[in-house]
Amino acid sequence: MKNPARWIHVAVFAGGAAALSWEVIWQLQLSLAIGVSAEGAALTLALTMGGMTLGSFAMGRLLHGRKIERPLRAYGLLELAIGLSGLALRPALAVVERADSALPPETRLSLVQLIGIILVLGVPTFAMGASLPFFGLIAARYRTRLSFLYGLNTLGAATGTLLLAFVALPALGVGKAIVAVACVNASIAIVTWMLPDRHEDDDAQPAEPHGPSNLPFSIAALVVFVTGFTTFALEVAWFRALRSAFLSTTSTFAILLAAVLLPLAVASRFAVKLHGQKKQVGPWIAAAAVAILLATPIVERFDVIGGYYIGFLSPTWFYDTLFVVGPAMFLLGISLPWVLEDHEGTRSWGALYAINTVGAIAGATSAAWILLPNLGFARTAWCAGALVLLLSCFVMRGRALAIALAAGAASLAVAIFFESGIGRTRSIGPPAESHLIAFKESADFTVSVMQKGDASRQLYIDGFVATSQPSAQASERTTDYMAWMGRLPMLLHPNPKAGLVICFGTGQTSNAVRREGIDSLDIVDISQAVFDMAPYFVANENVLGDPRVSHHRVDGRAWLRRIDKRYDVITLEPMPPTFAGVNALYSKEFYELLASRLNAGGMAAQWLPFHLVDPYRATSIAATFRSVFPNAVLWQHPISGTGILLGCKEPCSPESLGSSWPGFAREPSVTRTLGAADVEKSLLDRAQTERFAAPGAVVTDDNQLLAYGVDPRNTHAEVSEEHAHENAKMIDEARTGPVTMPPPTPISLKDVALWVVLTALLARIAQLVAKKVMGD
Repeated sequence: MKNPARWIHVAVFAGGAAALSWEVIWQLQLSLAIGVSAEGAALTLALTMGGMTLGSFAMGRLLHGRKIERPLRAYGLLELAIGLSGLALRPALAVVERADSALPPETRLSLVQLIGIILVLGVPTFAMGASLPFFGLIAARYRTRLSFLYGLNTLGAATGTLLLAFVALPALGVGKAIVAVACVNASIAIVTWMLPDRHEDDDAQPAEPHGPSNLPFSIAALVVFVTGFTTFALEVAWFRALRSAFLSTTSTFAILLAAVLLPLAVASRFAVKLHGQKKQVGPWIAAAAVAILLATPIVERFDVIGGYYIGFLSPTWFYDTLFVVGPAMFLLGISLPWVLEDHEGTRSWGALYAINTVGAIAGATSAAWILLPNLGFARTAWCAGALVLLLSCFVMRGRALAIALAAGAASLAVAIFFESGIGRTRSIGPPAESHLIAFKESADFTVSVMQKGDASRQLYIDGFVATSQPSAQASERTTDYMAWMGRLPMLLHPNPKAGLVICFGTGQTSNAVRREGIDSLDIVDISQAVFDMAPYFVANENVLGDPRVSHHRVDGRAWLRRIDKRYDVITLEPMPPTFAGVNALYSKEFYELLASRLNAGGMAAQWLPFHLVDPYRATSIAATFRSVFPNAVLWQHPISGTGILLGCKEPCSPESLGSSWPGFAREPSVTRTLGAADVEKSLLDRAQTERFAAPGAVVTDDNQLLAYGVDPRNTHAEVSEEHAHENAKMIDEARTGPVTMPPPTPISLKDVALWVVLTALLARIAQLVAKKVMGD
């Protein structure tokens, strides 16, 4: 092949794209195998980064002092090992899931899970980390630079997260996406074996002589540890604030991650020039501290000054994040590639990368488990900025250090002065007229209780109003559907004894199940903070204090998988279907698991929020529910318009669900807001529900239709009154005949133009800055 360096660049870029794709797939699949929990996510991250640490360190030491004739082919073999391990992922996780199912129901972290994840991720993460020392050898052979290859790999990671979220998973599903990513790894291996052993015009190993290091190894190790720690601590803290300002969807995560990785990739190229011009890294570390501290007050206010939504492509999300968070990430990202350039040899490269990765693990876990819960988002960012400023004291001297410390102190003062009061007077997401009643920052969620002027209260989870309680004087009780989420399945069952509520919210659904005369009730929710907020909502009437009620902090799907108990009624109202991780509570596999935990004739109820999903997703949710519960009906709350799917596990009595409501003959312990005639009037019978569901597709764990899938005829998926209107129209049509899906909504040309203009502007700014700083 001609110009082997170019092909090497392509291979390293593709390797980064594949690596990030694997990490996203691992998180997705492991959440299904062991359940969703902050502990499980932390364990997965720690073992992923730990495997990379071990691979980099061990391979660096193994290669030290050895003459490696064909480092490029060795790198190709590592990529092949990653791809082959990926193909074994799903069978291996099936074994892990079976082992997890035997654990006690409330298990959140166990030795079984630890061993399972190590066996699944050990080989590919080791191979990913082991690639870094080979990058150094390849750079020497082919007249390029280690830090440049590292930057290309990071740029590939940014690209990979977008391609996986917006192309591969929506078009292929998880199974075929795994094969596609494995094919990328295999293609890299093939390319590396086809290239010559060295650059055609170069017989020497290094591209140019390497002088003495500017930083002693101990100081270099401190630099890469602290910058790795800070980068990941900020990623956790800032992402918490940003997803509260935007939405906690999978597309939001992909966009924000790309906006962080892109500056890190650009920084690697910048570091090459810095080191080549003999410029020190100290001033850039100090500048990073200043950028962190000045960006934090802006990130605090993203729900006010940013966070507006413009169409399907979400260009403002990406560029808002990039322009505010990007400078700090760019400046932090200079240190590692600069230090790698500053030291020579596989042992040094491997050790430095390993130390950086250990710092990343420490930063992410300490931010999630220690700093955020105890200090909050803003103060966590202040600590990160102060730590980086302290680091500059080890790499700067004299007047430059004094200026850096003065600038850092001034920036900290600005950050403190403009602190917005998150957790004390406000929370990210709620409108300004709301008053903060309670606030809790946990390892997995930010939960707050807000009260409006009319005395109504809302429960916010990561900036989204998950549920609410109207004021006592409210005449139109739009949240009354929450109680009917519990009442309807109880009223359909002739003699319910045992019930389960998945997702607690304000507790109104749980209380309704209790008030309809259940003998025992289990409630599961993944957030302890949600349970802690229950006393602030009087509508639940202290349901958690009832001796018949047991509440458990655990993922609902994991609970069903691990228990042997059977229920007569199961009802659930998760977060919006399009939010990250919620597809798992709307998939066919989940409904099959749910049905297996129902007694014969047992009733299931599922929330269908017509105002939060487009018609394609709404009909797909109904179609999926019907695929497991063919005897299903759809009820629409007469005031709010919210949908509730109701299904019966065969054999059912009566055969046609909704034709009778035996529960109305029982005396409730509280007055119902609707009578039998009102309930029946709002119901689509079995045939009508089938007609409504007909245009939809079945949601599965593989196609991830709600999380990543896109309506092939409709490009919009945001919260919209238009969705509620379109869905209501289709419900009316289903009462009398076949339904007609709304016409497609094309991608806005305005959005495309905005992407082009902002990208061109960003490229020009980067070019001007580079010329100014580098003097060329």
